[in-house]
Amino acid sequence: MIVYAECTFFIPMAASLKDKRSVVKRMIDRTRNQFNLSIAEIDHQDLWQRTTLALVVVNRSQQVAEREIARAIQLLESNPEWEMTDYNIEQY
Repeated sequence: MIVYAECTFFIPMAASLKDKRSVVKRMIDRTRNQFNLSIAEIDHQDLWQRTTLALVVVNRSQQVAEREIARAIQLLESNPEWEMTDYNIEQY
């Protein structure tokens, strides 16, 4: 089972790409370290205050994969430096 999620965030405090990248990199590293998944920035790399992250979990159990994605999204949402504006989850 493959569970894929895309999450879009608004980073209001970012005044430059450097500010944005520090927030994004920190959260990507933190998510990778805590969960068994792949995560990458896939859109809005050239915008200061927006980013879209893709998360993918592959597991033989659909429930485990869904739970891992949900927990990772919860961690990402908990960061006070940004706010989630949209997300989408798909299963294959």
